[in-house]
Amino acid sequence: MSRYGNGLQKMKDWGLPYFNMMDQVLSESGLPGQLKYLAVIESGLRSTAQSWAGAVGPWQFMPATGRRYGLKITPALDERMDYIKSTKAATRYLKDLFTQFQDWLLVIAAYNGGEGAVERAIQRSQSRDFWKLQYYLPAESMNHVKKFIATHYVFEGNGGVTTLTKQERQTQQEKLQLPLTAEELAQTTTTLLRGRYKKEAILKYTETDPQEFRRLNPSFDEAISMKGEYTLRLSHACMQVFIEKKEMILEESLQLLLKGK
Repeated sequence: MSRYGNGLQKMKDWGLPYFNMMDQVLSESGLPGQLKYLAVIESGLRSTAQSWAGAVGPWQFMPATGRRYGLKITPALDERMDYIKSTKAATRYLKDLFTQFQDWLLVIAAYNGGEGAVERAIQRSQSRDFWKLQYYLPAESMNHVKKFIATHYVFEGNGGVTTLTKQERQTQQEKLQLPLTAEELAQTTTTLLRGRYKKEAILKYTETDPQEFRRLNPSFDEAISMKGEYTLRLSHACMQVFIEKKEMILEESLQLLLKGK
C-alpha cells in the first residue's frame, strides 16, 4: 500500500467534499463514516471508474446489485455514477450485509466477492473470524479487506471499529466499559474543557495513543457535541503538553469543524 500513499495523501484534499457527503449519508443511517474508504479502494473515488466485470461508479456497483438498491441503469442514464445516489445505495447495501454478518471485515469481503463467497468460507473454515477464514475466500476478496484496513490507517493514522473482527470489537468495548484501575488514576490527571474541541487535534498535539484516549475518555465525542464541555483525562506528560498548546489545539479543532471533519 505504501506505493499508493502519496496519491491517498493528495486525495485527502481533493476528495474532501465527497468524503463529507459520504460521512453524512453513512451517519444518518447509523453506519461508521470510515466505510467511505471502501469507495477509495473500489474506484479511487472516481465516478467514471469501470471494472472489467462491468462494475461502475465510485462504489463499483454491478448492474443487478445497483438496480436492487434503487439505482436507474439505462443506456441514457447510469445512476451508479452519481456520487450521492450511489452512496445512498451503497449505504443500504452495507447495512444489509452487516445485518447478515455482524462483522465489518466480513462485510467488506462480501461487498467485493458476494455474500455467497463469505458464507462458503465460513462453512469451510468453521469460523466467523476473518483472520481464520480468509484463506477460504477468493484471493481478490481476501486482499480487498487488507487494502481497506491499510487505507483506513493511511487516512486515520490508526484502526477503528471497521478494522476489527466482531470478537475484537466486543473485547474492546468490554475493556472500555471497565472502571479505571487505581494505577491508571494515579498515572493520569484531569482538566475541565469548555469549547468545541476535537479529539483528532488533541491526539495530534499531545501524541496520545488513540486506544489510550478512548479508554480514558470513553464519552468524549458525545459529551463535547451535546454539552460543549468535558472533563478530559490524560497522562501527566500529555496533559502538560495539552495545557501548553491549548489555544493551538482549540484553533485546529475549530478548523476541523469548519471542514466538516
